Amino acid sequence: MTTTSPKRITQRELESYLWDAAVLLRGLIDAGDYKQYIFPLVFLKRISDVYDEEHAAALEVYGDEELADLRENHRFAIPDGAHWADLRKVTSDVGTALKAAMRSIESANPDTLTGVFGDGEWTNKDLLPDSTLSDLIEHFSTKTLSVANLPEDELGQGYEYLIKKFADDSGHTAQEFYTNRTLVHLMTMMLEPRPGESVYDPTCGTGGMLISTVAELKRRGKEWRNLRLYGQELNYGTSAIAKMNLFLHGIADGHITHGDTLAKPAFLDAHGRLRTFDVVLANPPYSIKSWNRSAFTKDPYGRNLWGVPPQNAADYAFIQHIEASLDPKTGRAAILLPHGVLNRIGEATVRKAMIDADAVEAVIGLAHGLFYNSGMEAIVLVLRKQKSADRKHKVLFIDAKREFYRAGVQSFLSEKHQHKILHVFQNFADVPGFARVATLDEIRANNGNMAIPQYVTPAAPGGGVTPADSVAAALVGWREAAASVDVAVADVLGLLRAEVAR
Repeated sequence: MTTTSPKRITQRELESYLWDAAVLLRGLIDAGDYKQYIFPLVFLKRISDVYDEEHAAALEVYGDEELADLRENHRFAIPDGAHWADLRKVTSDVGTALKAAMRSIESANPDTLTGVFGDGEWTNKDLLPDSTLSDLIEHFSTKTLSVANLPEDELGQGYEYLIKKFADDSGHTAQEFYTNRTLVHLMTMMLEPRPGESVYDPTCGTGGMLISTVAELKRRGKEWRNLRLYGQELNYGTSAIAKMNLFLHGIADGHITHGDTLAKPAFLDAHGRLRTFDVVLANPPYSIKSWNRSAFTKDPYGRNLWGVPPQNAADYAFIQHIEASLDPKTGRAAILLPHGVLNRIGEATVRKAMIDADAVEAVIGLAHGLFYNSGMEAIVLVLRKQKSADRKHKVLFIDAKREFYRAGVQSFLSEKHQHKILHVFQNFADVPGFARVATLDEIRANNGNMAIPQYVTPAAPGGGVTPADSVAAALVGWREAAASVDVAVADVLGLLRAEVAR
């Protein structure tokens, strides 16, 4: 129903087509909000074009228009007046028409599309005048987004491109919804997802970590369609984008829900207990202060199994939520976290309990600049429920701070970097200057301090330790200790304020 004839769309054409739509919004809305409007339009155009494609295929079989429109011939139902072609005819109150069409499609597909279009302010003419929305609709009408023109994998790649572009364009807010994909790929390879497994991300953003497990199985030539994906996301608009992202990647068995994972976890079993998963990948928000610590002290889901973290750093609340969400036999997790979780004083009791539980398999220190518009460094914490015999009561520490390459202002992991880290993780053995296996007794002897410089001494090219490396390691240790003191002081002040308030 578009004016142009179908034509196979190259990846470069797709990227230009998507970004040019965002350019139409420049100066009207904040770059961080582009995603709330561009993604729903892409999705609406896609399902309309696929509906037409399915209709044409059914018409060839039945030779009857009414039969070709039967629900069983289409993945999604599109009610009268809600098709893209209908919206092209609208000349006034375009935002109202768009919003009505989106809600109509959601209502017609309650099992799959509830909330998928998000909550953008489509009817705010000061924000989105009719002329701008009409320009966007006409821009998207220049290409036919059928499966024949644009297979799901390729459209999904275009979608990921747009997410990255928005991350580049929107400043410091980008980290809230985008995690460096080269890092996500490493984490996925480390956990080795298998066909038929369940995968969970408790703070899923746009769903990139979940999609990475599908991509990994495809890369290995394994069956991926029976992966069961689950994600929860606090931001309503971002959770809607995650739903769209899974659909546009051709993932049918995806379950994305909106809500606060710590306050109200969404995935429970028939008895009201936390559902457990084979694989968990996560990049929780770092050291948040606005969370309900008092509720966590009496957590009905038993997630405070190691203790209650301080009010001003909820990192161990997320870590314990993930630990409680792992399948007792097959569960393993890779979590991106700030360095401070390894040695902050305010979390010492919880951390020691985690060590005693032998829950940690590996700690990997990452390079600076792997996060969008941020020079911060982080770690990957790997948890595993059932360690192999040779890994029990041990933790592998990897210092991968030097493993990166720069592209502009951003750092990335090349395949060489990824495979170097992965190889060492899989071998689980000492590599001078890069990795070391420490026993739990050794970690306890360090008073539960898990900071990587305590266990891995950087090596010079000739095998020795340079003065610069020693200074760098000391500086890292000093900064981490200073951060620990800040957290501890803030925690004590918080307790004092609570006492005064009484």
